[in-house]
Amino acid sequence: MTRLNLNAEMSCDDIVDQQSLPVDLALQAMLSEVAPVSACERVPLWEAVGRVLAQSVVAARPVPAHANSAVDGYAVRASDLAEGDNSFRVAGVAYAGSPYQGNPLAAHEAVRIMTGAVMPDGADTVVMQEQTQALDDDHVRFAPPLRAGANVRQAGEDLRAGEVLLACGRWLMPADIGLLASVGLVEISVYRRLRVGVLSTGDEVRGLGGALTPGMVYDSNRYQLSAALRRMGAEVCDLGIVRDDPGELVATLHSAATHLDLIVSSGGVSSGAADRIREVVADIGRISLWRVAMKPGRPLAFGSVENAIFFGLPGNPVAALVAFCWFVRPVLEKRMGVLDRPLIPLINAMVETPLQKQPGRMEFQRGILTPRAGGSGYQVRTTGNQGSGILRSMSLANGLIVLPAAEGPVAAGSQVAVLPFSAVF
Repeated sequence: MTRLNLNAEMSCDDIVDQQSLPVDLALQAMLSEVAPVSACERVPLWEAVGRVLAQSVVAARPVPAHANSAVDGYAVRASDLAEGDNSFRVAGVAYAGSPYQGNPLAAHEAVRIMTGAVMPDGADTVVMQEQTQALDDDHVRFAPPLRAGANVRQAGEDLRAGEVLLACGRWLMPADIGLLASVGLVEISVYRRLRVGVLSTGDEVRGLGGALTPGMVYDSNRYQLSAALRRMGAEVCDLGIVRDDPGELVATLHSAATHLDLIVSSGGVSSGAADRIREVVADIGRISLWRVAMKPGRPLAFGSVENAIFFGLPGNPVAALVAFCWFVRPVLEKRMGVLDRPLIPLINAMVETPLQKQPGRMEFQRGILTPRAGGSGYQVRTTGNQGSGILRSMSLANGLIVLPAAEGPVAAGSQVAVLPFSAVF
C-alpha cells in the first residue's frame, strides 16, 4: 500500500500563492485547520457499525474465558500420547455449553469433546475425530501422528483480561462489533454523527421531476455527494439549489452554518462572471485556499462560515466526486475523530495501456482495477474517454488512477497508484 507523505507542518494562513496549489500541500493545509469533534453519545451495539469509538474499550475478562476444543474429537493428556499405547478409555462427553462433569482424567482416559466445549480437568490436547478408531462403545484408538497441545484454544488466546480491545478513534467494522459482543458489551461510547449540508449552485441547475429547457441541467451533484456522505455515516441536510444571487447565497450559508459541522457546495467556484459563492464565503467567512493543481477539479475552495467547515467543489460532476474522494473524505474523517484509517489508501497496479498526461499537475483518471492472472497483484485500465463531463465513466470505474504532477505520459506495463472506491465509499 502506498501512502502520501503529508507530515509537513503548515497552515492555510501560510499560503501566499493560492493559484494551483500542489495537491498534497492543499490536503495538509486543510487537515491542519480541522479538529476532531468532542461530543459523544452511548449507542446500542446493534447500531454502532460505521461509528467512531470515543473511548478505548478494555477487556474485563479473557476471551475465551476457558481453554476449549477447536475441533470435534477426544480430549486427552499429552503425556499419555507419548507412551506409545494409543488405546484410551472414553470417560464421558463434553459439549459446548455443557462441560464434562467427571473427575480429572486418569492415565489413558479420554473425553469425547465437541467444538467449543471446555477442556476437561487434566486434559491438554485434542485428537481430531478423523484420527480416531472406535474399538468398542467405551474405548478408542488414536492414529499417529499425534502432537501434544494440538487443537486447543487456550484461555485468553484471543484477548487477555485488561487488554485494549479497540482504541479510541476506531472506525467500527462488523468484526469489531462481534469482538465487542464477545466480551458482553451491550452499548458503547461513540462520537456524535456529523451534520453536513449539501447545496448546488447555478441558475442553470434544475431539480429532478421536471422538464429541462434549453441550457438547463439536472442536479446530479447534490445526489451523488449526499450519497457519499451518508455512506460515511454523516447526517445530511439538503440545502437545495441556490441561484447565482449573492443575497440568496448569504442567507442560505448563514442559516446553515448555525447548526452544521460542514457545508459542501458545488458550482460557482471558478472565475466566471456568475461564479459567486467563493466571493460570498470570503465576505461572510473565510476562504483559506482555492485552485489546486489537479485534473479534474482545479477550481476548489476551502474555508469556513462561522464554525462550519466549507468546501466549494467544482460544478462538473466528475470533478466534484474526485475532489470528494481526495479532500472531503479525509477532512471529514478527521473531524469525525477517526485515527485508525490510512489517509489516502492507495494500492499499486500495472497499467494495461498507455496513459496520456502532461506534466504540471496531478491527474486522476477513472480506472477499472482487477486482479492479475495468477494472483500476482493488480492491473488497471481506464474507462475510456476521460472527458471531465462524462459522469458515466465514474460509474463504470472502481477506482481512480493517480498520476503525480511531475509525471508525463505513462507507458503500458508501468506501475501506477490507484485509489479504490471501496476504500472511499
